[in-house]
Amino acid sequence: MTEHTVTGRFDGRTALVTGAGSGMGRAITLRLAREGARVLAVDIDAERLDETRKLGGDAVSAHPADISDPDACRAAVAACVDAFGGLDVLGNVAGIYVATHATDLTLAQYRRVMGVNLDGCFFLAQAALPHLLRGSGNIVNIASNAGLQGIPYSVAYAMSKGGVIQMTRALAVEYLKTGLRVNAIAPAGTNTNIAATTRFPPDLDRDLARRMGGLRGLAEPEEVAALFAFLASAEAKSITGAVYTLDNGLTAS
Repeated sequence: MTEHTVTGRFDGRTALVTGAGSGMGRAITLRLAREGARVLAVDIDAERLDETRKLGGDAVSAHPADISDPDACRAAVAACVDAFGGLDVLGNVAGIYVATHATDLTLAQYRRVMGVNLDGCFFLAQAALPHLLRGSGNIVNIASNAGLQGIPYSVAYAMSKGGVIQMTRALAVEYLKTGLRVNAIAPAGTNTNIAATTRFPPDLDRDLARRMGGLRGLAEPEEVAALFAFLASAEAKSITGAVYTLDNGLTAS
């Protein structure tokens, strides 16, 4: 895939990106670094995170953490500020997916999905806000089309991503009178580890499952990264409270 990178768009800017060990998080981390940002890359998988750090070179620092822990969220933000002297962009990208019948969803699965997908987003934003407000920074949350439409076998995931969308809007409105911006991207199927490894119930209803796919197939993580970089840049200075679908027309159809 050929990428168009806007050289220097993030010169002098700092970012914290979660889920940076693979998929969208890695693509976003590398995109921001190529465009001049210094990035604190956060992921629970230290080995994959180190791969991202090596790919990003001196612009990327690795910080292993489990963002479902509020203390870990606060520590990650503090590490970014300590390392780079501030924080301009928060990328809430980390996410997990569990495919199961609603009646089979365990408490542990439910808590884990909510902890990573929603709680982590909020506690990172809460810790980052004082720093972002100092420099008219911004937050870009990775939501999902599952937060916008009914998706079978995905109740906890859909609830968490619907929460991310409403958190995006609530924060955007709360800080309308400041320079802070908060936006979200809602992808559908994307060529990531989640898409490759998810296993659905063996009695999956194929008629219902068709609601989860589109006519154009999967998007690539680099497409999400390109949209993220635009929303996080000064080129999008009038955009806040927006939710951008990146789903090959799935939500609309």
